[in-house]
Formats: sequence, C-alpha cells, structure tokens
Amino acid sequence: MFKDIDFKRALQELPEKEKDKLILRLLRRDLDLAEKLYFELVDTDSIEDKRRIMEINISKQIHRFSENFHSLDYIAIEMRNISGKISHHVKITKDKFGEISLNLQMLNEVIEQNAFSLTHSKPQKSTKFYNYVIVRTFKILLLIQALHEDFLLDFKEDLNRLGVNISKDKLLLKTANYNSLDINWILEAEIPENILQIHKEIKAAGFLK
Repeated sequence: MFKDIDFKRALQELPEKEKDKLILRLLRRDLDLAEKLYFELVDTDSIEDKRRIMEINISKQIHRFSENFHSLDYIAIEMRNISGKISHHVKITKDKFGEISLNLQMLNEVIEQNAFSLTHSKPQKSTKFYNYVIVRTFKILLLIQALHEDFLLDFKEDLNRLGVNISKDKLLLKTANYNSLDINWILEAEIPENILQIHKEIKAAGFLK
C-alpha cells in the first residue's frame, strides 16, 4: 500500500483531466461534501444567512406538528428530525454558534407550543419526550462550555427562557432532577467549569438514556 506521502504525490501527478474526473465522481457519491464545497466556494449566502433560513424552517415545522399532533412520542420523533437538520447545517457551515442557538430555539418553541399536550399526557406515554429534552439540554450546556466564555452572554436570555419552561412543567422538572440536571445552571446561565466531567459521571451511572 501507498504511504500517505506517496499517495498524495501520486494524486498530485495525475493529469488535470483525471483529477477532474475523480473529483466529480467523489462529489456524486458524497453529497454532503459537494454541498459543503458549494457553500465554501460558490454560495453567496453567509453563515448568518443560512442560520436565519434554518430558524424560519424550524419555526414552521414546529408550528405544523404542534397544531396537528398531540402525542409527545410523535413530537419527540419530529424533534429528532429537526436535530438531524441542525446537525446537517453545522456539518456544511461549521456554524458552532448556530448549533447552540438553533437547539435552544427548538426546545423552547416545542415546549411553549405544546403546553396542552404536556399537561394532558400520561407519564408512561411521554417518557421519550421528557428524556430527549433533558439530554438535549445537557448537550447545549456542553456546547456552550466548549466556546469562549464571552459567548455565554449571547445565550443567557434563551437559557433562562428554557429554564423557566422546564420549571413550569412538573414532570419535565422531575426528569431534570432525576438526571442530575441542576435547573439553576440554566436559569442563571452559570454552567460549571467541569460540566463535561459531570456529564460523563451521570452517563456512567446509567442516566441520560
């Protein structure tokens, strides 16, 4: 087999036409890579433009399923669908700020627009939803902690909003407590410096599933 340096040299020495053919074949097989390169090389939209489009689409999707469905299990499936779209957006644009803001938007809007379902669902029928919200909240805290501390101020308002939304729902707050998520971390936007270690220990103990 080629060593890495030999392989790179061999690729560099290919005729231009061969390189073009290989690139096109690769892009046809890897649509994410094609989209990423298009964004970096051709697209006139900025990361902020793409994020704004995502915000609009997320709000539309949440409004649609919140108006038409009341099963929290189904709503949890829809949230996973949105999460997948956010992950794709981040993969294409490397929008670390947006990964946090869009997830906060999703959680807040879903909880606020599904108050009836939250108050009228039986606990055994809504476990997936409650667990998903808490697992996602932990992820948001980890993502914020990974950024420079100055960014925390940008998320303080939405974090507080999420904390209030969780506190209003008894079962959601109970799920947070059960999984060792301190609601004050969110309400006060005071994330422990060792949140990563805390998260690892909680998962090792069998929670956040």
